[in-house]
Amino acid sequence: MLNIFTLANGRLVQEEIESLEELARFQPIWVDLESPTLDEKRWIKQHYGLSIPEDAMDEDIEESARFYEEDNGDLHIRSDFLIDDHDEPRSVRVAFILNQHNAELKSRGVLFSIHDEDVPVFRLLRLRARRAPGLIENAKAVLLALFDADAEYSADTLEDIYDHLEKVSKQVLAGNMTDELAGEVLGAIARHEDLNGRIRRNVMDTRRAVSFMMRSRMLNAEQFEEARQILRDIESLDNHTAFLFEKINFLMDATVGFININQNKIIKIFSVASVALLPPTLIASIYGMNFKFMPELDWAWGYPYVLALMVASAVGPMLYFRRRGWLK
Repeated sequence: MLNIFTLANGRLVQEEIESLEELARFQPIWVDLESPTLDEKRWIKQHYGLSIPEDAMDEDIEESARFYEEDNGDLHIRSDFLIDDHDEPRSVRVAFILNQHNAELKSRGVLFSIHDEDVPVFRLLRLRARRAPGLIENAKAVLLALFDADAEYSADTLEDIYDHLEKVSKQVLAGNMTDELAGEVLGAIARHEDLNGRIRRNVMDTRRAVSFMMRSRMLNAEQFEEARQILRDIESLDNHTAFLFEKINFLMDATVGFININQNKIIKIFSVASVALLPPTLIASIYGMNFKFMPELDWAWGYPYVLALMVASAVGPMLYFRRRGWLK
């Protein structure tokens, strides 16, 4: 899918392109390619003279090759964006190419973005740009606004984690933790830990991208100050992710502790039963020996006496354990 964005009265206007002729009618500041086809890549090369690298969205690209500037002045940035899918949270690699020196692109330049699936941050920026005139001025502002929206999206996701962990905390600290409930709690905690780790990695990646933009001297004074504000916001998010890691570890330890308590209760029952049955076992062993003359045959009440003695020897320890509170 090929979408272009032009400026009209200070607002971003989106156009979906289905042919090379349509592409030639517009002068966009942002060209977004979602899972581009070979034809769409060919249109970009014919109209803008830009070849999209084959490894643009590779996950195993070297870290040193994710941020660089070509000899012709084009800036290449590969950054990860978070998708908070409740079933499968994940990060999506997006390749940005900021083309500033092509005669077809006029003076404002064009930002090209290539990715495999729709990114929530992109939708958030499009919504903002339609409602707030003057938010976007050029291609650099689009790229900076995307990273700003990415930091805010990470902050919103952290707030959701706070809310979910509060519910989990009430379940854990209620005290009536069953094994089934503990399994559900551990699953929820593991998911939040994974999501929190992805957020931490995401903001680290955003920090690197914004720092690269500041070092490349591509920003004017106003944009440079905005980039510094984004870095300050990201720094505050680091503190929240660190706190959430500690909270998640506490809830994990508390849940595992309740599981151990439940297991210890079961083990205690077996331990008490084994100790209580030791005297009857001893009595049965003595009366089971091979005497020359079996006492039970010489005494009519032998068997009832032995059985009563075994029951009494078992009841005595059980009453003692109950008095000590070991059977609760």
